[in-house]
Amino acid sequence: MQRKALALLSGGLDSTLAVKVMLEQGIAVEALNFTSPFCTCTGKNAGCKSEAVRVAGEFGIPIKVLHKGAKYLDIIRNPRHGYGKGMNPCIDCRIYLLRKAKEYMTTCGADFVITGEVLGQRPMSQRRDTLRVIERESGLEGLLLRPLSAKHFPPTIPEQEGWVDREKLLAIQGRSRKEQMQLADDLDVKNYPCPAGGCLLTELSFVSKVRDMFDHSDQVNLRDCRLLKVGRHFRVGPQTKVLIGRNEADNQLLEGAMQDGEVALRWNEGGSPLGVVTGEVDEHLMQTAARILLRYTKAEPGRDCAIKLLRNGGEELRQITNDFTEADIEGFRI
Repeated sequence: MQRKALALLSGGLDSTLAVKVMLEQGIAVEALNFTSPFCTCTGKNAGCKSEAVRVAGEFGIPIKVLHKGAKYLDIIRNPRHGYGKGMNPCIDCRIYLLRKAKEYMTTCGADFVITGEVLGQRPMSQRRDTLRVIERESGLEGLLLRPLSAKHFPPTIPEQEGWVDREKLLAIQGRSRKEQMQLADDLDVKNYPCPAGGCLLTELSFVSKVRDMFDHSDQVNLRDCRLLKVGRHFRVGPQTKVLIGRNEADNQLLEGAMQDGEVALRWNEGGSPLGVVTGEVDEHLMQTAARILLRYTKAEPGRDCAIKLLRNGGEELRQITNDFTEADIEGFRI
């Protein structure tokens, strides 16, 4: 009877190799990929959904793509096991994903779960003690196999039962990727992306936006999280934020993401970025937002300018003085 593994596949080198090692042993594999608004992957550094789907296609295995979902935001706000260097709840994140994997095992008929985790590679979530915690709290004790570091741990049920040949598993540890790259050559794994993806929650410049979002809202949603990566952000009131596009792509994303009650701002006399005011809006806050917007146009300092306001399908003009200095703006910048 052929056994089946459910693989957490990011599309990065480690998880790709873990899948390949299983396939080499004749194990059927189905992949599970999780997407997040906090992933750093881009077109040039494609790690997430697109790269995982590509890898699954090359290996000829099915893949299910899931979003981490709104409940994941609660984990970020209050992680049981704390944060890493930023607001990255790495241990809680792994537990959350593996619990989802355990639920999906029943659906896909998998016998066990595999990951590309490597002992000692990540300082928070891949220490020996935290790997044990993750396995225990995910409910996958004995059924979580880490093929790249398996020989550093007691045999799992798949090894004990002979579903997997332990002698063909690896004993990789540490932060160097030399062994993985050599293994990729040995297994003829080509065109793999950067060795590891990234999480914006580890980047301190981004964390300030996340912290501001949580500090000023009890009802954070996934759209708000996605917009953290778009444009410049300014806090003009306890419940009011202004987002200003950096380029036309940002402008289009902001415009497309607007919700009822939010206001778009543009300088009416020339090309300019789009500004979007979210949260509570009143006349004073609107004027502050418009004055910030004018600093990113070619409007002459000190002059009155026509600002076009777009909200709820209507349009109106306001005369706003372009009198904010760069120092004024910095007082609002997130």
